[in-house]
Amino acid sequence: MMLDKMEVDKQDIKEILNYVVNEAIEFYDNLDSYPAAVNHQSHFPEGLPIEGLGTMEVLKEFTSTYSKSLSGSVGPRFLGFVTGGATPASVAGDWLVSIYDQNVTSVEDSIAGQLELETIGMLRELFKLPKEFSGTFVSGATMANLVGLAQARQWVAHQHGIDISQEGLYSLPNIIIASGSPHSSIYKSLAILGMGRQNVNLIPCLENREAIDIDKLRGFLEDHKGLPCIVVANAGTVNTVDYDDLQALGELKREFSFWLHVDAAFGGFAACSTNYCQLVNGMDKADSITIDAHKWLNVPYDSAMQFTRHKQIQIEVFQNNAAYLGNSIDHPEFVHLTPENSRRFRALPAWFTLKAYGRLGYRKIVDTSVELAQLLTHKIQQSNTFALMAPTRLNVVCFTLSFKDKDLTYDEIKRFLDILKDDGRVFMTPTIYQGRPGIRAAFSNWRTNAQDVETIWDALCKVSKSQL
Repeated sequence: MMLDKMEVDKQDIKEILNYVVNEAIEFYDNLDSYPAAVNHQSHFPEGLPIEGLGTMEVLKEFTSTYSKSLSGSVGPRFLGFVTGGATPASVAGDWLVSIYDQNVTSVEDSIAGQLELETIGMLRELFKLPKEFSGTFVSGATMANLVGLAQARQWVAHQHGIDISQEGLYSLPNIIIASGSPHSSIYKSLAILGMGRQNVNLIPCLENREAIDIDKLRGFLEDHKGLPCIVVANAGTVNTVDYDDLQALGELKREFSFWLHVDAAFGGFAACSTNYCQLVNGMDKADSITIDAHKWLNVPYDSAMQFTRHKQIQIEVFQNNAAYLGNSIDHPEFVHLTPENSRRFRALPAWFTLKAYGRLGYRKIVDTSVELAQLLTHKIQQSNTFALMAPTRLNVVCFTLSFKDKDLTYDEIKRFLDILKDDGRVFMTPTIYQGRPGIRAAFSNWRTNAQDVETIWDALCKVSKSQL
């Protein structure tokens, strides 16, 4: 019977966990030779067992089949998307999350909620945000953008004398949204929130930049003066890590009525570095901010933070029941702050890694990532096979194949990257930048070093010679 299997596993929990520990040690010991990404083989599952196999048998089945087809995304040469590799401290914290299995909806039944508030406080220090900002953990940058934009929507409605959290969107005029180079998750959030993907007014960017032209934005706001707007700013675009002038945007808020949402998913970590912190000057003028933890903070998926100046508005949107309205606004339960009622103890891995490595540890991660991006950039600049598509401003290198002055198609770039993935030494993702297909190499993993860049370059050159 299934219950018997559970009882056996209860007695064998030490053996089960030792097996997992040994599997983890073997994985880390062989990480350098593990393929960065895998073209997995299809498995043919047998379906749901009647009585169950017991955990040890399932572990053996998993490690002999499925685990061999997982990517090495935690490793130093996974440069796709912007993926950090979990630090040892964050892994320890994450394992304990599953063991303690806390549902952090409130601060009343354990110290988990207090630890989350403590972690948010440390992160606020790391990003040099004033204490007026409150913060909450969510599952990722998309959810953080959704939480910020939901508050922005509520604020706009208030300017029209409407409480859409109670009355709905039905009597609300079109919401005016402006941005220069919004991330795809902004469009997704707008679709979920009923504001519409097509309603983003794209303001021209500076020449050969992904940074909004402040003068053009000023003209747009002048044309809509007297109407509440939402402005979505970037602190680090995904293609070229370009930054809007956040300081200038803050000054515009003195003249015009708009909610400033800053998408700083990974670019916000520039605040950690004395060399690059000026890039986020003015981020403290935002109304809401998105920052991802499973990127440059290097904690396991899924983890991000949303920060806001407007806790009252946040509670109006996400309160879980009307009875809550009588409680203290200063210390709301987490269940009233995000779409999630049930919440994993996401703060613990972040708490572990922040306490373990501190401000200087994260300064080193950021500075090293940028140095490695510049090292690859230099190699591309000296090459006849590859060409930069944009300056490398921080930790992402945006480049393309250079083949007899011919622009390659997106499919040709994708084919090249598929073969590069088969090589196993590095994984990168395709992109479109200013209408041209290209390649992104995002450095954000604490493990990556200069020797990895040599390995990456060797793989790029080898595959290019076989294709061009």
